[in-house]
Amino acid sequence: MLGEPHDHCNAYLSIYAGAGGTESCDWVSMLFRMYSRWVEKSGYTLSLIDILPGEEAGIKRVTVLIKGDYVYGYLKSEIGVHRLVRISPFDANARRHTSFAAVDVLPEIEEEEEIEINENELRVDTYRASGAGGQHVNKTSSAVRITHLPTGIVVQCQSERSQHQNRRVALSMLKAKMYQIKETEREKELSAAYDEKGEIAWGHQIRSYVLQPYSLVKDLRTGKETGNTQAVLDGEIDEFMETYLKWKMAKTN
Repeated sequence: MLGEPHDHCNAYLSIYAGAGGTESCDWVSMLFRMYSRWVEKSGYTLSLIDILPGEEAGIKRVTVLIKGDYVYGYLKSEIGVHRLVRISPFDANARRHTSFAAVDVLPEIEEEEEIEINENELRVDTYRASGAGGQHVNKTSSAVRITHLPTGIVVQCQSERSQHQNRRVALSMLKAKMYQIKETEREKELSAAYDEKGEIAWGHQIRSYVLQPYSLVKDLRTGKETGNTQAVLDGEIDEFMETYLKWKMAKTN
């Protein structure tokens, strides 16, 4: 089940808020916590690459690098839109809200990989890192944003202490994105799932997390479901990953 070329690799995990404003930013925070717990339980390590806090609460987007054996092989099952239904803690009338967040996963490509990037095709911008990080982070333009002009791909990193280190991490992410494009050319049926520009809303979800009026987490691809929503949000997602891998293998064969 984990026999594809980059299944053994470390992985970049990104979560983006979709339709739903503050609700969706809070949902990104919940998913970030869920994956952080999964990383902890699995004995992997997690380092923050980039984060953009929500205007009122939560997180608009976050990217982390997760290191360990076969991280990408497991996490690729999470690519797509995740939908949350619950009584909103931000609604004074306690109404039910639906929120969406998109999860994207990329393998960390080894340096010797065949992905070549022409420096002349890159636009590199530097800016001040946001959020906590001490005086150094706030006073220097150490954060790096790289735009690959031919494809329009944008990657950014603000977690390292120097501009040089941030550039190195951003280039690594760009290589992973370029590899991803090559893969989706080979596997057209996955292109929609990998497309960050796709609408993060109805009709694109891979998994639903319903907390009200009943408790149910259901994977819409495999049919796998559980009523123990709290365990799932605490990082117990291995069964969903394994069911997806079996489903994908059966589909391929």
